[in-house]
Amino acid sequence: MDPFYIKAIQLLLSLSLLIVLHELGHFIPAKLFKTRVEKFYLFFDLKFSLFKKKIGETVYGIGWLPLGGYVKISGMIDESMDKEQMAKPPQPWEFRSKPAWQRLIIMLGGVTVNIILGFVIYMMILLVFGRDYVKPESLSNGFTVAEPLKAYGFEDGDNFLSVDGEALENPMNINEVFMLRDFEKVEVQHADGSIEVLQVPEDVGVELFKAGYQIPFTPVFEAKLDSIVPESPAGLAGLQPGDQVIGVDNQPIQFWHELTSVVKNSVGQELLIKYQRDNAIDSVEVSVPKEAVIGIYVDANLERGHRDYSFTESLVGGFSFGMRQLTNYAAQFKYIFTEKGASQVGGFGAIGGLFPDTWDWVSFWETTAFISIILAFMNILPIPALDGGHVMFLLYEMVSGRKPNEKVMEYAQMIGFFIIIALVLYANGNDVYRYFFE
Repeated sequence: MDPFYIKAIQLLLSLSLLIVLHELGHFIPAKLFKTRVEKFYLFFDLKFSLFKKKIGETVYGIGWLPLGGYVKISGMIDESMDKEQMAKPPQPWEFRSKPAWQRLIIMLGGVTVNIILGFVIYMMILLVFGRDYVKPESLSNGFTVAEPLKAYGFEDGDNFLSVDGEALENPMNINEVFMLRDFEKVEVQHADGSIEVLQVPEDVGVELFKAGYQIPFTPVFEAKLDSIVPESPAGLAGLQPGDQVIGVDNQPIQFWHELTSVVKNSVGQELLIKYQRDNAIDSVEVSVPKEAVIGIYVDANLERGHRDYSFTESLVGGFSFGMRQLTNYAAQFKYIFTEKGASQVGGFGAIGGLFPDTWDWVSFWETTAFISIILAFMNILPIPALDGGHVMFLLYEMVSGRKPNEKVMEYAQMIGFFIIIALVLYANGNDVYRYFFE
């Protein structure tokens, strides 16, 4: 099956599951507090529904517009903007007639379910599948370093020992540290074996992001070719998978980043690439096109180990990983308010891109857990029309002791709705632009 359809099916399945459970988070406490729920919908039923059935006082249905879902709770100012109902006297079964603390629990239910669900999925992944990890010995050659960081003393081949005096448990997390954490100093071991503590500026992540380095560190790989693109300059020259590049234009080459650097700086030139195949050494001339791509790839798969988790370990490990994902997602918002970050905001295409090209249950559940955490974070933002907007007004009521004016609530709901629509159009517009022009 085409990878596009595999991603689309995974996205639809994941979002359907998350939306239904999110809305159940509102539905269940509403029912517990004897609040009438008029509708429970997966997707939006603008003008018509694909399916609907009334059971008791609630209509359950599936809409045709897959942009989310909703529960319509009686006596609540929401996206339905049911002014006729709100003009009538409050009824005991309506949302507006319930104590503020009950309304708060109802509104927080969806976010709470998404957070708990994300954490539980991570726990179950560790319990059922365990975790693969990169073996430290496969990182013996250290990391390549983004050019801006060399001004602070970092060098290609560095290994990372600690951050702010705390040992780095997993060196592969160093990119996460630089882009999403607040820290001051890093202890590194250079390729020559010397150890040095380096100071970094507070805004190093933003500096790297603006310079185009979202992954400032990459493990160093041997320059052993894994695959060759047919009809590419390298393929036409006769290079083959398994060839070990040992030199370019009489300059010794050992690592992949050394080779790619030479290629990048040799546009329009002929390179004499020296390589070892089996036990023989030979060389070929390769033309470098204007794109600086000659059609060679290296095997970037690091040697991995596997760890199984007990039930208790999976609870602790899953919770820890879930917290890290939530913290990371919140931290990356500082980039959205830059020109480059705003251009990278994505919609359903970007979310679909998180899923793998082939069906893999571990990847599916990991991505679903991450999306669940994203939904929780986005929904709790204090924007009217989102759960967080309702929570904001409820907290005001609980602190001040008086309800916000209903007209103010209606206008806020409309403004929030248009903000959300604008953001959805912008994010998905970015996806379309990237698809056709990048």
